[in-house]
Amino acid sequence: MHISPVLWQFLVKWLHASALFPAEASTIAPYTDALYFFLLLITVIGLVLVGALIFGFSIRYRRQRNPVATQVEGSTLLEATWTIIPLAIFLVVFVWGAVLYFRIYNPPANSMNIYVIGKQWMWKAEHPGGQHEINSLHVPTGRPVQLTMISQDVFHSFSIPEFRVKREVVPGRYSTVWFNATTPGTYHLFCTQYCGTQHSGMIGEIVALTPEDYEKWTQQSTSGMSLAQNGERLFASMGCNACHNGTAAARGPSLAGVYGSHLTLSNGSQVLVNEAYLRDSILNPSQHVTAGFAPIMPTYQGQISEDGLIDLVEYIKTLNSNYRVQQTYVTSQSNQAAPTTPSEMVKP
Repeated sequence: MHISPVLWQFLVKWLHASALFPAEASTIAPYTDALYFFLLLITVIGLVLVGALIFGFSIRYRRQRNPVATQVEGSTLLEATWTIIPLAIFLVVFVWGAVLYFRIYNPPANSMNIYVIGKQWMWKAEHPGGQHEINSLHVPTGRPVQLTMISQDVFHSFSIPEFRVKREVVPGRYSTVWFNATTPGTYHLFCTQYCGTQHSGMIGEIVALTPEDYEKWTQQSTSGMSLAQNGERLFASMGCNACHNGTAAARGPSLAGVYGSHLTLSNGSQVLVNEAYLRDSILNPSQHVTAGFAPIMPTYQGQISEDGLIDLVEYIKTLNSNYRVQQTYVTSQSNQAAPTTPSEMVKP
């Protein structure tokens, strides 16, 4: 379906100015709106057509003109027409919607990843560089941004109307959505899933900045430690490097380069190592035993916060070799072996 660009801009601007329709502020928004207006158009056409037929038949076959009922024979051509045409329209809508669906739910490979944690009744965003936000999210324009989201309590729904973005945020597993902001500005953020008594207050704002302004914001808002750096400290403090150090005698599999790979498990199945798999393998290790290793890893359910899990996942994603893991392991072993009191420093 082709609409004149001038007519399209007039329609969109009129709807936005009259507060009937949110602005189009992402690359996916025009495609979503085109499908929406097409559905609206065929609905109006169907309504008018059916209404006109009902009105016409009620006049033509009214009782005054037909006091005695007459048998009206069917028409195969007519029945085929009103079956084939709606079927063709439905198939067009199905294919159009399917293409749009896969486009919305498959982020580009070069997307910038930001974590979002929902909890009653706030949104918390964590950037890879260590920036943290509450009920606010700063993003650059002209760059695809993927949100990896999870809830700490009940079901929530992350919605940015101007970006045509809406995704359920559920406890216990990651859900993702992506967008590419086109226009700098501040946009509304809502939770559109009833989540408790203060659901209406679970709102925020999306601040879309130019790439230059976003770079300035990241430099001004950094906490000094990236998520991966926080994850490295947590990895060492919990003793994970004692098993996952990449040595020949290691009791756990090497984590270097594991992210993005296909891993073979002890039951013979293969899995794609992504953020969701890494998180679940930390919390439920017995269900994700790598082939060639014993199921000796303990569960960390209730021992690591959701923020800590994000830090660990980001750290594992950055591991290209085992050098840093082995260095921190040697350092931790040396610190444990070193004498800590004057009496321990006295040799017999």
